[in-house]
Amino acid sequence: MTGPFRYTSPVPPKSATGVVADVYAQLATDFGIKDATTFVVLSVSPPLLTATWALMRESLLAGQASRTGKEVVAAGVSLANRCPFCVHAHTVLLHATGDHRLAETILRGGEPDEPGHRRLLAWGKDMGTPQPFPVREAPEYVGTALAFHFINRVVSSLLSEVMLPGGAEKYRLVRSTAGRSLARTVRRELRPGDSLALLDTAGAAPQWAGDDTPVGTAYGALRTAAQLGAGLLSDEDAAFVRESVAGWDGVTPLPLTAALPDRAERPGARLALLAARAPYRITDEDVAAWRVPPFTDHCLVHLVAFGAMCAVERVEANLRTPAGEQA
Repeated sequence: MTGPFRYTSPVPPKSATGVVADVYAQLATDFGIKDATTFVVLSVSPPLLTATWALMRESLLAGQASRTGKEVVAAGVSLANRCPFCVHAHTVLLHATGDHRLAETILRGGEPDEPGHRRLLAWGKDMGTPQPFPVREAPEYVGTALAFHFINRVVSSLLSEVMLPGGAEKYRLVRSTAGRSLARTVRRELRPGDSLALLDTAGAAPQWAGDDTPVGTAYGALRTAAQLGAGLLSDEDAAFVRESVAGWDGVTPLPLTAALPDRAERPGARLALLAARAPYRITDEDVAAWRVPPFTDHCLVHLVAFGAMCAVERVEANLRTPAGEQA
């Protein structure tokens, strides 16, 4: 496959079988976007695909919290991570909720008129601030934010920045029309937990997700699947990536002057660290230096996922107690 895929050649969705085909079917019904490249690029690893889909579905699409509010958070995360593909995607989805002015304001880098939306956008950009939503909604909002900290990094590492053919997303009319086409799906009420039967992995649920929630189950599965990528590195390099990301504040972009592992001597450590801290800076040379036989598409996706999950866990460590019961 060509086009949006920078370094991998996923099997065309029409040829998918088994759990991968099941994910595509559920994605088309519940998300409203058939063959979304964000998920197709993960299809070489069913455990990563199923867990990423489950976390996004159970946090962003299902549940009782405002879909508009969760889209604002996802847009804030995507802005902070410099992921234009995802920023445009959430602009379209905000159009789908009917919040047209809000969608375009956020895309332009402006501040929403509504104070609650301003707080949610700011929190999406820096999750170390008090959580501006009720405690009971924390699994959905936190799950959405962490899902897109992971997805942003996969997208920036492995996909082009162009969301629609020819870069058509740059036109407001196209964004609005695309959003309107998704309006009915976005406004549907989904039953929580329907994605969990697809999961290939399991893992401990985090404290912020509460007891026995679909979001917590999905997050635990994604963490387990993503951490498998550490096995593609030496113990020394895997520890280096973890320690380097742990020393980050979870917010500040990686300085252009920051020292990186040498591309020739430690290409895997360099690639994983960039996936965590600055995936938009991954170059063809970085990938080519590491991806030599026996490494495959499956390996590349798992190495990126390992770096991305290191970053997600660092951001997760910054979480603070919700600031009361304000909306």
